[in-house]
Amino acid sequence: MKALKMHVDEVETDAALVRRLLAGQFPQWADLPVRLVASYGTDHDIYRLGEDLAVRLPRIGWATGQAAKEAEWLPRLAAHLPLAVPVQLAMGHPAEGYPFDWSVYEWLRGENANGTLDDLCQSAVDLAAFVHALRGVDTTGAPPRPRGGRGGPLAECDEDVRRSIAQLGDRIDGQLALRSWEVSLGVPPWGAREVWVHGDLLPGNLLVVGGQLSAVIDFGCLNVGDPACDLQPAWNVFAGDSRARFRAELDVDDASWLRGRGWALYQAVMALPYYWDTNPGMIRQATHALRQVLADTTSS
Repeated sequence: MKALKMHVDEVETDAALVRRLLAGQFPQWADLPVRLVASYGTDHDIYRLGEDLAVRLPRIGWATGQAAKEAEWLPRLAAHLPLAVPVQLAMGHPAEGYPFDWSVYEWLRGENANGTLDDLCQSAVDLAAFVHALRGVDTTGAPPRPRGGRGGPLAECDEDVRRSIAQLGDRIDGQLALRSWEVSLGVPPWGAREVWVHGDLLPGNLLVVGGQLSAVIDFGCLNVGDPACDLQPAWNVFAGDSRARFRAELDVDDASWLRGRGWALYQAVMALPYYWDTNPGMIRQATHALRQVLADTTSS
């Protein structure tokens, strides 16, 4: 199995490369079986290493800071969170023609949250508890948020959203998407204390064991900012009663709800034109989210 190329300047990896990297830097793991993990993730190749470990290799330069961020912050956050998060065991460095730092993690069991949750209302409670706990962690020393980073003002994303909607043409209802976006832009921005946001709570970053949420992964978008950013699961994962339960558990005001819907729309319309021909899993997820957002827009 070979990972599909999604980026022009993407670095290709394979199991043989992983074995060479391990032999040179972590020989204690070099004899374990290595196999590529099927995923619609966009910025890393994941290889299962034996039964208990995973190797993560960035595919693209802009993803190379994620492992360092997780190494610094996840141990500080984990004790406060009700769901498991990745545990990094080692950081590798460029070698064997591979240009980026790479990492070894504990393997986290589970399927992603695409149709695997037994009770969506209970899952809404569980995920809301995670979001609430993350928001409550001390932000002292948090890294600065880049312009356009998750949790920033939606206005910083306006140009990108409009360009992506135009690129999509008649593949979506562009007029309705713009109307929804402008509604979200039009509400007051977050003016209270900024909090930790995961920033990418999509189904592929939520792990499910036995029909229940078990872990949250991929903290590459971790930032301090507007908590509305982590309302994306309302349109990516939940619907109907479970969506209402998620909102109630987090006690979300109307302006924050609309900014959260704006973040869900942003993620979807940014992903769709970029991955249209290369990542069918991401296209399914983004299409579903956009449909939910637009249906919510027409009913409100």
